[in-house]
Amino acid sequence: MTKSGINLVSPENLLHPNPVYRQLQESDPVHWSELMQSWFITRYDDVTACFRDARLSADRTQLFYSHQLRGMGMEKVKDQLYVAERQMLMKDGAEHSRLRRNANPGLTSQAVAGWKQDVRRITETLLEEVQPRGRMELVAEFSELLPSRVIMEFFAIPAKDQQDLIRWCGDNVRLFASTTGGDAQELAVKANTAVVNLMNYLRAAIQERRDKPGRDMLSVMINAQEEGRLDEGELVSNAILVLTAGLVTTTDQLTNGVHALLTHPEQLRKLKEDPSLTKSAVEEILRYCPAAPFIHRVATEDFELRGRTIQRGQLVFLGMAAANRDPAAFPEPDRFDITRQSNKHISFAFGSHICLGNRLARLELETAFELLFQRLPTLHLDEEKPASLKANSLVFRGFHSLPVRW
Repeated sequence: MTKSGINLVSPENLLHPNPVYRQLQESDPVHWSELMQSWFITRYDDVTACFRDARLSADRTQLFYSHQLRGMGMEKVKDQLYVAERQMLMKDGAEHSRLRRNANPGLTSQAVAGWKQDVRRITETLLEEVQPRGRMELVAEFSELLPSRVIMEFFAIPAKDQQDLIRWCGDNVRLFASTTGGDAQELAVKANTAVVNLMNYLRAAIQERRDKPGRDMLSVMINAQEEGRLDEGELVSNAILVLTAGLVTTTDQLTNGVHALLTHPEQLRKLKEDPSLTKSAVEEILRYCPAAPFIHRVATEDFELRGRTIQRGQLVFLGMAAANRDPAAFPEPDRFDITRQSNKHISFAFGSHICLGNRLARLELETAFELLFQRLPTLHLDEEKPASLKANSLVFRGFHSLPVRW
């Protein structure tokens, strides 16, 4: 337990975090956790200010691994470190901008709009496969498959290779959802192997795509790389980032959204009666039940925030989910309202580090909710099979399983 008696990673608080967020916002908005040896920021204004604060660095690779893998030799995760240290996610300022510019052309509004029919086709195919059954396990049979099939087509990965890449991406990202200790160390070794496989595959794919470029994301990144904006190691590392980044979070966000709608029937009725509410429904789902509750930064110098001294080298967790429930920023923040106006949630982060793939994620979510309730209008939770919530991490929140019927 922490000195204040609040354990943010207790099973109860991970399962039901919103009361803890409110407690911290009211009594200790810049909270030091002795257990986690980290700061937790929970008020909306503070979180958005911290995203803009140059004293809080995204360059947290070494600190994250030393914090997460205590006592484990870094040699075992050297390939993970190689990739992470070259990714835009872990960079600040000009270096971050340079790397981001490489991927940005493939993820602009116009570029993503060009994939609208592809996303719709994939979604329709998945729903056609399950529709006759009358029931499904939403995570395994829909929520995981939609973003993985989209991102595989987005990168023009041949069908014969897709399952390998999806497995490697999953092994890679699971490390970041682990707690400290033995489980994290075991996952780290598996993640390192996955990264080696991804690097080898993408290096070969890059050589092929140089000869036969297409409209896919990898071709876009290769074109920018050839303009001199980054070297080969940076190209491969950031291709891995874009390839993996949306898989887990979009899966979780889609499942979280379906659960929110099915447990708020009056809101679901509004959406069915007026499909034009789909965009605002997606924004409210992102606010109300975000797939990524926290993101962390590292302090590069000592500074004060609300009278507390954050010291150089300390980890600072920015509470995006908490900020989304701040009464100072959102009227009636605990109410799920798909017609909410001026929804300035920060579930895709904030400022220069706002999620690069947010437009693609929104397209997937909007398409999924539109077609899911159009094709399966009587969709409801399966009363015979309870849902299994995934609430064992500060950085990912979703469902292990969500059985549904129609």
